[in-house]
Amino acid sequence: QIQLVQSGGGLVQAGGSLRLSCVASGFTLPNYAIAWFRQAPGKEREGIACIDSTTDYAYYADSMKGRFTISRDSANNMVYLQMNSLRPEDTAVYYCAADETKPDYSDNADPLSISEYEFWGQGTQVTVSS
Repeated sequence: QIQLVQSGGGLVQAGGSLRLSCVASGFTLPNYAIAWFRQAPGKEREGIACIDSTTDYAYYADSMKGRFTISRDSANNMVYLQMNSLRPEDTAVYYCAADETKPDYSDNADPLSISEYEFWGQGTQVTVSS
């Protein structure tokens, strides 16, 4: 049974940092694409970043570049999202996601399309106070 279990959310002041963790079970990371998404209140879920667990190639949504870093520890089947210089507008529920099909990075594709990911973590709340 494939599961993604998240940890690491919480309350942080603006300008602070948090690291989210996602441990995968039921599959091994190098065979799957892994991504992070978030959903703010009243907004659609949006992609943050995805990582190719074989090559470590990381892809970021344009609006997420610079403050967010995705990484993985394949030995422990873990994926992380490091978030720095957090802002109140980063307040959201954050999700890790996985899929057996590797993302399409071609020009007309969206590697962070929600429909591309079959398995989802339970979500973790991140609240950034001003």
